[in-house]
This record gives sequence, C-alpha cells and structure tokens, in this order.
Amino acid sequence: MTTEPEQAPKKRTPVLRMVLVGLAVLVILLLIAVALQPADMRIERSITIAVAPETVFPHLNELRKWDAWSPWAKMDPDVKMTYDGPPEGNGAISTWSGNSQVGEGRMTIVESQPNQRVKLRLDFIRPIGSTSTAEFVLVPAENGTQVTWKMDGPRPLMTKFVGLFVDIDKLLAEQFDEGLAKLKAVCESSGQPQTEATAGEGDKT
Repeated sequence: MTTEPEQAPKKRTPVLRMVLVGLAVLVILLLIAVALQPADMRIERSITIAVAPETVFPHLNELRKWDAWSPWAKMDPDVKMTYDGPPEGNGAISTWSGNSQVGEGRMTIVESQPNQRVKLRLDFIRPIGSTSTAEFVLVPAENGTQVTWKMDGPRPLMTKFVGLFVDIDKLLAEQFDEGLAKLKAVCESSGQPQTEATAGEGDKT
C-alpha cells in the first residue's frame, strides 16, 4: 500500500498584519494632512452701522454689554459669566463657562482707544485650549461707522484635526457676520442714525 506524499500547508495571508499595516498607513496620511493645515488663523469681517462711532464704542468697550449682540450668547442661555477689573476699557475681564458649544475661557481688554479701537486677549480653556487676539476697529464712514472685527491666533493640533472635517474659518466668519448684524441692530435702535445730514451738522459754523 502506497501513501500519498504529504502536501505542504498552504501559506495563508496574515490578515491581521495587513490590517495593522493599513491602519498605520492611514494614521501616517492623517498626520500628514493635519501637518499641512495652516499654522495660524485669521478671521476678518466688517459692517457699516448707521450711527456715530461714539454710539458703537460702549457696546464693545463694556464687556457686560456683549450679551446683547454676541453670536455665542444664544448657544447657552445658562452660561456662567463673571466680570473682574474695571467696568470698561483696559483691564476689563470677563470669564465664561458653559456647554460644549461655548466652552470655557477668559477675555481681557488689553487696548482701548475711545471711539476708535478695542483690542482683546482671548484665552480659551475648553474644548480646545489656545490664546488668540481679537480687535474691533471703528472708522467713520459716509453713512455712519464701519466696524471691522478681526481675530488672529494659532491653530492647536486638535483644531487642525477638526479642520479636516469642518471648515472652521467659514464657521467663525459666519458667526462674526451674525454678531456684527446684531451689533448693528442694537446700536441703531439705541442711537440717532448717522446720516449725511446729521454728519454734516458738526461742520457748520
């Protein structure tokens, strides 16, 4: 009786190894994509408000007045706000702690030029820790005041990662537009409209 020679066992593809290699490649590609994200962000939006600069300025220089127009106020009606330092101008501080949409942070006025400029330091604690600079510039315009809202800051690693899936710059720009529109409504309802006629009255002798 003859016996058939034993067949060598078939080599099986190491599926687990292939999966791990595939995951490693995906992680590397993801890290490259994150690294290619811009290191800094800059948002700038403007609007013309039909009142004089001195009517707009207090709504920016007094942090307690932000609740009336801030685009983030409606995101958490129960947000906890505290205020420190002077009531307005240099050194005025507001801190907030709210839900996942508004997070937690601290805002400090670091420069205040009456009716011209308000500059702030923004220290974000959560959901992503970072420090940015915001600035409002007021310029007299033909029919009122042109208000420009700027923000500059670094993109932390987590922000870069989120940026792969969400256009953060576009989202913030939309929120700035919303805030400026509310600021316009608040200022124009509380002050005398700055028309060409009223603007020229101060030049009459």
